[in-house]
Amino acid sequence: MNKPINSPFRYPGGKFYARNLILNHIPSHSYYAEPFAGGGSIFFVKDKVNINWLNDIDELLINTLLIIRDKPEELIKFLQGESATKERHTYYKNEFIPQNNLEQAGRWFYLNRTSYSGIMKHQNCYWGYGEKYSMRPENWPRNIRRTSKKLQNVKITNLDFEEVIESVPDGSFLFIDPPYFNADQDKFYVHSFSKDDHFRLCEILNRHKERIKFLITYDNSEEIRNLYEWALEIHDKEWNYTINRTDDQKNGKSKQDNFKGERYKGKEIFILNYSSIDSTFQKSEQLILKI
Repeated sequence: MNKPINSPFRYPGGKFYARNLILNHIPSHSYYAEPFAGGGSIFFVKDKVNINWLNDIDELLINTLLIIRDKPEELIKFLQGESATKERHTYYKNEFIPQNNLEQAGRWFYLNRTSYSGIMKHQNCYWGYGEKYSMRPENWPRNIRRTSKKLQNVKITNLDFEEVIESVPDGSFLFIDPPYFNADQDKFYVHSFSKDDHFRLCEILNRHKERIKFLITYDNSEEIRNLYEWALEIHDKEWNYTINRTDDQKNGKSKQDNFKGERYKGKEIFILNYSSIDSTFQKSEQLILKI
């Protein structure tokens, strides 16, 4: 299966609304890797290539991806009959103790699909499900099955990003989406990403810039611009996104209020070590050949 699909997860900082902007900058490649997979919005929407590698430092997220890839029907059976309620959310968050990887994935999947913005850090993992905007439990099996199909033959690992970058062969393309540099990301992610980690990422990419291609998405800050002044291109990007009712439940909004969510501007920079003009030209050539 190689058709575009949505990420199976809700994920803070995910690139769902920026997908088209990012796809327009991706060059032709046969080896694809994401050292910070997160929700994997870009992998799931793009075409698979000869070799695909998803990695993340969050072992529970990676375990869930592995279970979806290898044991989708067992996960569906575990979740069968579940309802999205605040009581079940509290049960899975505070009471349920997984006995194996399958149960661990079931717990993680349930909480991710019913929590505010998909935040999985325990102290900030709040109930955040709404019938109008959230995926209903009866649709979870379809979500899991289509995700499993897309993940077949995909390498999935739980490693430090440095090991991934050092390991990919020459000519690989990496989509790199680290936590924001200036954001208070400790609120959202189970594993923190320190300033030293940001500096380490920059140093490693600079070291490998001649043998691989990469696109990095970052918050638009002077510190990051200065860190990556050696990159070939830095683009300012904006996109619209909406925080739906499920992400604003703590404000007391409801369907009865006809609340449609607030519109925001996503603002980031894309950092490339290759010419985006070349990648656009390659896409035009491919389109002409297909026609």
